[in-house]
Amino acid sequence: MTVRSPFNRVLLKLSGEAFSDPSVQGGIDPSIVRQVAREIVELKASDGTEVGIVVGAGNIFRGNSPSAAGMDRSSADHMGMIATVINALALQDSIEKAGVETRVQTAIDMQAIAEPYIRRRAVRHLEKGRVVIFAAGLGSPYFTTDTAAAQRALEIGADAILKGTGVDGVYDKDPKTNPEAVRYEEIDFLAVLNQGLKVMDATAISLCMDNQLPIVVFELLHEGNIRRVVRGEPVGTMVRATPVPAPPT
Repeated sequence: MTVRSPFNRVLLKLSGEAFSDPSVQGGIDPSIVRQVAREIVELKASDGTEVGIVVGAGNIFRGNSPSAAGMDRSSADHMGMIATVINALALQDSIEKAGVETRVQTAIDMQAIAEPYIRRRAVRHLEKGRVVIFAAGLGSPYFTTDTAAAQRALEIGADAILKGTGVDGVYDKDPKTNPEAVRYEEIDFLAVLNQGLKVMDATAISLCMDNQLPIVVFELLHEGNIRRVVRGEPVGTMVRATPVPAPPT
């Protein structure tokens, strides 16, 4: 079993779907948001880990979803960016009610409700123990929040991206439809790209591969998982570069 190192600064990637009850189509389930917030607050209290978060908006609106059919793609993507801000504000409210100071930074100027994204300011907030939630993606159409997560993680110097999902890792097949699916404990970036595994989009995976930024894919709503991942416990699937063999002596 591979021994993992603990992480001091992480970027937590949350899909919009993670904010909604699977039995209800769309919207925000306050109980789920409170659970995620509680896990983050417990992580801060027990480990002092610096936490940045990128949120999606699939529970509200996504630019490439069927509900955007026939729309101009740029307009649809901007609607999706605005939807991520709604999720970010909901999460901020829950985290702060649980006792941890939080900042929302947006890639689109919305100074009445959030700070503009400024890298140095974001890093300073993290150093002061605040949770920073990055919303509105990268502020440009045609880029997903997966790519935004990879970009922000690199900019703030995160040790890893933690990708919270509805399953307990990366499988060779869809475990929800194929009972013979096998979960990987560890897999390299090229294998993810070559096999078309749905970890993050290809642009995000390539960014992480080029900069050797690991991704841990884990089950988000299993209690205590975020803390276990940060502590280096073998939870979920680690996606990283293939280790380079040491030169012969």
